[in-house]
Amino acid sequence: MAETTFGNAMTAPSPYEDATHAAMRAQIRRFVETEVRPHGDAWEAEGRVPRAVFRRMGELGFLGIRHPVEHGGIDGGAVASAILAEELGRSTYGGFSATVLVHTDMASPHLLHAGSPAQKDKYLPGIVRGDIITAIGVTEADAGSDVAAMRMTARRADNGFVLNGAKMFITNGVHGDLYVIAARTDPDAKGARGLSLFLVEKGAPGFRVGRELDKHGWRCSDTAELVFEDCRLPGDGLLGVENEGFYAVMKNFQNERLCIGAVAVGEARTALDLTIAYTRERKAFGGTLFDKQAIRHRLAMLEARVAAARQLVYHTAWLMDRGVDAVREVSMVKALCGELVNEVMYACVQFHGGAGYMRETPIERMSRDARILAIGGGATEIMLEEVAKRSPV
Repeated sequence: MAETTFGNAMTAPSPYEDATHAAMRAQIRRFVETEVRPHGDAWEAEGRVPRAVFRRMGELGFLGIRHPVEHGGIDGGAVASAILAEELGRSTYGGFSATVLVHTDMASPHLLHAGSPAQKDKYLPGIVRGDIITAIGVTEADAGSDVAAMRMTARRADNGFVLNGAKMFITNGVHGDLYVIAARTDPDAKGARGLSLFLVEKGAPGFRVGRELDKHGWRCSDTAELVFEDCRLPGDGLLGVENEGFYAVMKNFQNERLCIGAVAVGEARTALDLTIAYTRERKAFGGTLFDKQAIRHRLAMLEARVAAARQLVYHTAWLMDRGVDAVREVSMVKALCGELVNEVMYACVQFHGGAGYMRETPIERMSRDARILAIGGGATEIMLEEVAKRSPV
């Protein structure tokens, strides 16, 4: 059991973290403070996180948290992923968090879960080092949270597969090296049946980036449309079992949604820290903004709700590490944290006043970046339906 620093105050010892977790959290926090925050504005302007940052994170061991020791990872589990996500969320650059977590927890784990020994040996060492950047392609223009509506196809041909279709809103889509792509392999199958996953390398014949997308937030995270026109893959391009890709996607969605919840907690707590500090200094009506009961009470309630959400995140991660079916809890995490972080950001912009609307303040950027957390990885409405379907009564 380890004491953990949260915001500017010490929390009670955490039953979910051991000394190794605490050391990892401290190391990630130092990295964020010294190697991310000073450069984030430049990355926002450039529209990407430099490859050198991935390689640096690989050197520090951050990219192998979910991967086995034999391929350079640490096999850290869900609690370790939540720690990484929360600390990246504290960076104040949502696009940076997204770029890294898509690589570590949303795309590359598919290799861990379903890859053949040959596929793992070929790709995982480079993924863990930061030499290979990964992306996951599930969403299409007409198929987002409704994965079963996917239209992209893959058919067998010449001892391999031919892919046709397009993917939309793909993080790391422009600068990625290896893409996990979902496609329909059985055109006669209904709904979720008949989907498969494929590994597509950049430069594969018939595969191209259609266009880079211009986003409201996450400005330092590249996002793209991917186009597949008779894209030919060898037989070993199939990842996992043919026609069972839907279940693989759903399995890793739980980890993805947990990480989004943890990012949201890190962002919300940091926004509150910044706003409490600002209201303690900002003079108004003969005192500071923090002297106004209405303001400090609202901030206090938001602090309490973020602390409660954080406990749900780590309890859910703890359940996942013990093999418990935690789909209901993960769905709660995603719905609760995605909505809560946006409520926090609204209040923080409000209490910053005009300064909170200026591009020069972190709060303005953070408020834009947070909006997607209630949408990406499963919209709030979908998550609430997952919770309702699993109600015990």
